Amino acid sequence: MTAAQATGDARLVAHGTAAIRTGSQSFAAAARLFAPEVRESAVMLYAWCRHCDDVVDGQVLGHGQRSGQRGDGAARLAQLRAATRRACAGQPGDDPVFAGLAEVVRRHRIDAVYFEHHLDGFAMDVADQRYATLDDTLAYCWRVAGVVGVMMAQVMGRSDAATLDRACDLGMAFQLTNIARDVVEDAAIGRIYLPADWLAAEGLPADAALAEPRHRDALARVARRLVQTAEPYYDAALGGLPALPLRSAWSIATARSVYRAIGRKVQARGAAAWDRRARTSRAEKLVSVAGAAGQALASRLRRPQPRGAQLFQRPA
Repeated sequence: MTAAQATGDARLVAHGTAAIRTGSQSFAAAARLFAPEVRESAVMLYAWCRHCDDVVDGQVLGHGQRSGQRGDGAARLAQLRAATRRACAGQPGDDPVFAGLAEVVRRHRIDAVYFEHHLDGFAMDVADQRYATLDDTLAYCWRVAGVVGVMMAQVMGRSDAATLDRACDLGMAFQLTNIARDVVEDAAIGRIYLPADWLAAEGLPADAALAEPRHRDALARVARRLVQTAEPYYDAALGGLPALPLRSAWSIATARSVYRAIGRKVQARGAAAWDRRARTSRAEKLVSVAGAAGQALASRLRRPQPRGAQLFQRPA
C-alpha cells in the first residue's frame, strides 16, 4: 500500500468512526473491541448503512426523524441505489460514504446482492408498507438488519452458511428491539412496523394515532410481545460466537448484551416505556463489556447448538 492509499483509507475510517460515534453509542462501544482491521471495515460499513437511513428519512446521523423531509423518498432511494452500485463496481467517486463502501467490498468481496437487499428495506419505508403479520415484520427486519449481520460476519472473515445464519439472527433481534423502542416515534411519522393482527387484537389503530398517549397500556402489551419475540434470536446468536475470532466474538457478545438490555428496559417500563428513550448507561455498557468477555472466552470451548427451526430463514 502506498502512502497516498494509507492516507485515503485513514480518511474513510475516520469518517466511519465519527458516524458510528454520533449515530449509535451502543454499536460504537462494541466496535472498539474489534481487532483494528475488522473495526476499520465495520465502521465504514456502518457509515453507508447510516447514510442510507438518513437520506431516506431526511435526518442527520439518526437524529431529526420527525422533522425530516420524505416527500421525494423514491428519487432519493434511486440515487442511493445508483451510487451503491457504482461503489460495488469499484467506481465510488469522492464521497467518503461510498468510497468506504467500495473499500469494504474490495477487502471482503461481499456480494452486491446484500446491499440491494438492504436498500429494499428502505424501499418498503418509501412505499409506506404495512405489515399484516409477524412474518411480514420479520421480512422487513431481514432487509434492514438481518442482512447487515450477514455482511458483518463476512467482514469478520466468515462466510459459511451456519455462521451467516447466526449473524442474521442477531440482526433480526436488534431490529425487533428497535421497533419496540421506537414505536411511538415511528408511528408519529406514519411508520408502523408492528403486525396489524397484533394491533387489532389489542384494539389499537394501525396509523399515526397509535402514538397517542391514550394507547400506551395496550401498546406496552404489544411491545412486550415483540421483545419476547426477539429473545430466541438473541439466544440463537450466541451459537455463532465459537466461529468468530476472539476479539470479534467479544465485540458481538457486547453488542448483543447492550441491545438486549434496551429491549428489557422497554418491557420493564410498561406504559412509561416511551416517556424517555430507552438506552443503557455508560456503567451498564461496561458491565456488558465485562460479561461479554466471559462469553467470548467460554465460546472457545463450546460447540454450536442446533439453530431453532422456527426462526426466520434468510433467503439463500
